[in-house]
Amino acid sequence: MPEPLRLVQVGAGGMGRTWLRTIAADPDVRLVGLVDLDADAARRAADEEGHPGVAVATSLEGLATRDQAEALVNVTVPVAHHAVTTGALRAGLPVLSEKPLAETVAEGLSMVAAAEVADRLVMVSQSRRYWRNLSAFRAQVARLGELGSVSCEFFKAPHFGGFREEMAHPLLVDMAIHQFDLARDLVGAEPVSVYCESFNPPWSWFGGDAAADVVFAFEGGVRFSFTGSWCSPGLETSWNGRWRVSGAGGTAVWDGDGVPVAEDADGAALPAVVPDEPEQIAGSLAEFVRVLRDGGVPSGEVHANVLSLAMVEAATTSAAAGRRVSIAEVLKAAYAQAIEAEADDAVRDRLRSWTSVHEAVGQRSVEV
Repeated sequence: MPEPLRLVQVGAGGMGRTWLRTIAADPDVRLVGLVDLDADAARRAADEEGHPGVAVATSLEGLATRDQAEALVNVTVPVAHHAVTTGALRAGLPVLSEKPLAETVAEGLSMVAAAEVADRLVMVSQSRRYWRNLSAFRAQVARLGELGSVSCEFFKAPHFGGFREEMAHPLLVDMAIHQFDLARDLVGAEPVSVYCESFNPPWSWFGGDAAADVVFAFEGGVRFSFTGSWCSPGLETSWNGRWRVSGAGGTAVWDGDGVPVAEDADGAALPAVVPDEPEQIAGSLAEFVRVLRDGGVPSGEVHANVLSLAMVEAATTSAAAGRRVSIAEVLKAAYAQAIEAEADDAVRDRLRSWTSVHEAVGQRSVEV
């Protein structure tokens, strides 16, 4: 049996503690260091979440056990994702990062190029791809033949306080990336364009738009519709949303929590086969470790994950402009911004070396 993969984690806040517990419960990994701007908070989190005595520091450079690490888990706030991930890559460490990849698509493209320069894996933990009942749903969808429409309803009423209630597009930016990313997974193709209308109900406790109606066109003509609200008390949906997928061979539905249900075109039930596998961030951690050991391309690999981030940026652009926005135009603008803003000469050269930004991130259908 191989030795546990030695990890350094950056970030010891609320989500950081969740990751610490997950790492402690996984025999395939071992924490060798924890970094946080608040060293006392890092010490408490490590000691209380299953890693007593592990080395702590306020920077990766200041961590005494840095040279022992084989990979880094980035659980910082989104504004720090780019700096922490690129710093880890320069240190030769592959990275598993909390979502979103970055605050902007331009920063995401910089991270793609940095991963190429370092020749190291960067994977985003899109944790809502890892649910046993979702795996059953995914298998049912694969039996529906050619897909026509995918829809997700998302209605919750959380009172977070803090930065989310001050964002211009809290639902789209902080939450909907999960559902947008999952739509890519279920459709098995990439988004081409989007039309979005966002708004804020009169009773909303959010400062920005907490509700939205969104329609994406995907390669091959599949449509994905998302309607959601973060200020919708009563009869709330799952945090995963409520899904319906319709294809030439039948329909599958999933309430986001329980076992999914599907029928073929003749009305015969398509059974749900629920596997026994790690869920949520434990699932993404297990895949990260497996790929580092055995090779392959994981779900959430940085090149493709940029398109999930681009879906969010395109949706907010559409909402602000009141028009349909193509994913290609978002990538084109972000690519120019990434080159202009890049401070690392090697990363800038790699960005400029790309024949096409669309090819670099796997967007096959380019519509401007």
